[in-house]
Amino acid sequence: MYTTPLSTLISFCSLNHHLYADDTQLFISFLPTHLDSSIDHLHNALDRISSRRTANLLTLNSSKTEFLLIGLSKQLAKINNSSLTTTHSAQNLGFIFDEHLTFSDQISPVSKSCYYHIRQLCCISPYLDTKTASTIATSIVHSKLDYCNSLYHNLPKFQITWLQQIQNSLARAVVKAPKSSHITPILQSLHWLKINERIEYKLLSLSYKVLTTTQPSQFSLLAALALHPWSHSLAHPHHLLYE
Repeated sequence: MYTTPLSTLISFCSLNHHLYADDTQLFISFLPTHLDSSIDHLHNALDRISSRRTANLLTLNSSKTEFLLIGLSKQLAKINNSSLTTTHSAQNLGFIFDEHLTFSDQISPVSKSCYYHIRQLCCISPYLDTKTASTIATSIVHSKLDYCNSLYHNLPKFQITWLQQIQNSLARAVVKAPKSSHITPILQSLHWLKINERIEYKLLSLSYKVLTTTQPSQFSLLAALALHPWSHSLAHPHHLLYE
């Protein structure tokens, strides 16, 4: 009842947006030279949103409102606005995005959390059979490694290696193998794909779902263009700016 008119209002302000429960995200793309006008645009939109919420007896919590600038280092260096307060990173449905999309702020806490659970698993592994240990490992640790892992595609090798080392430690904990043991046979015995393979599998699964269900619609359009680029007019390239 409350978010539907909010979505209409944001669209009327010519802003892209995502709504999830009580979480609202506004998106605007601009050149560094257009910073001031873009910020003014956002401020006007926020004022309208605040007024609409006040009219509906709701309050906009400004303390939980964050502004994240995402771009290349050279682009962000051109932005000079002392009155603008930005955050280095922001959480989006449990995934942390940083200003350069390196995902280092995401991988670091995931690593700490995974190793914590691996150590706990090692403490109880003498009392578990391999199947039970594998089930626990998959549900508690692998779920963290797999969450939104399609975003890890094409990350630098050292970051993928970092994630792979977590999986290696997890696999050795499950089968009670020493640290010096060769990891490939262990992963094969557990029927676990390596990190890179899991990322590729996730992308293939998502692509298949998009092609067979045509949902979400913005991804369906991209998939159609990838398969049949000659069937779409190039007269409206702005359709793909946001997607």
